[in-house]
Amino acid sequence: MQLILHAGAHYTEEDRLLKSLLTDKALLAIHGTFVPEHSVYRGLFRDTLNAMHKTSASDSARDVLLDAILEDSQAERVILSDANFFRTPATAMIDGMLYPSAPVRMMRMAQLFPDDELKIFLAIRNPATLLPILHQVSADNSDTHFWGDKDPLDVRWSDTLTLLRDSAPEIDITVWCNEDAPLIWGNILREMTVLPPTVPLAGEFDLLETIMKPEGMARFKSYLAAHPQITGIQQQRVIAAFLDKFAIEDALEEELDMPDWTDELVEQMTEIYDADVAQIQQIPGIRMLLP
Repeated sequence: MQLILHAGAHYTEEDRLLKSLLTDKALLAIHGTFVPEHSVYRGLFRDTLNAMHKTSASDSARDVLLDAILEDSQAERVILSDANFFRTPATAMIDGMLYPSAPVRMMRMAQLFPDDELKIFLAIRNPATLLPILHQVSADNSDTHFWGDKDPLDVRWSDTLTLLRDSAPEIDITVWCNEDAPLIWGNILREMTVLPPTVPLAGEFDLLETIMKPEGMARFKSYLAAHPQITGIQQQRVIAAFLDKFAIEDALEEELDMPDWTDELVEQMTEIYDADVAQIQQIPGIRMLLP
C-alpha cells in the first residue's frame, strides 16, 4: 500500500486540498487512489501516535487502521490529509523551531507501516506571515518557550525538513510554497494521485477560484477550452496573467499582527525565506514543486 500523508502545514490551504481531492473521489478510485473523509481517520491516527509515546504499537495496529480507513474499498494508494500529523498549532513552534515534533511523529508512522510506502506532502509558508499566527495560538508564547535563544531571522524550514529527512529517510518528502499554490494546484493534485496531465480534474482550479474574480475565472476557463493543448508551465503563465488582471486584492493581502515588527524586518525574513527555499531544494530526498 502507498500512503500519501498531506501534513499541512497549518494556515496554508487548510482543508481545500482534501476538498479538491474528494471532488474527484470517484475518478481517483478508478485509478487506484482512495480518498477517505477526514472524520474516518484523524482521531484514529492522533490517538495511535499519542499512545506510541508510552508504548510501541501492536503488531495488528497497521491492519486495524487500514481496515477502518478503507471501508472495504480496494486501492493501491490512500491519501490522508491532516495538518496535525506534526502536532497542533499550539505546539508548532517551540524554541525557535518549526514543528519540532515532526521527526518523531514520522518515525512512529514508519513503525506503524513498516512494509508500506509512505510519502509526505507539505506546504510551507513564509515565516514572516506564519509566525505571528502561531505566536497568537501557541500554548506558551513566552519568549523563552516560543523563541528560545533564536530570533525571527533565525527560523528556517530547512532545519525542520533536514531533521525530518534524517529521522525517517525511507519516507519521500514533497514540498511546495503556499504562496505558489494557486499556480501549481493541479500539479500538486496530480503528484499526489499519480494522474497524468491528460486526465482532467474537477478540483484543479478550486484554489484559484478563491483569489480570482468570477469574471476572470469565466474568461480563464473559456481560454483553456479554446486552447486545450496548454499544460504545465504554459498554463501557469496563463494563470499568472489572469491573476494580474482579475485577482481579488483582499484575498492576496495578509495583515501582520506582531508587536515591534517593522517593515524592514518582514522584508529581511522574506529574503531569508526565499534563500531557504533554495536550500531546501539541495536536501537529498526532498522534492520541491515550483511554478
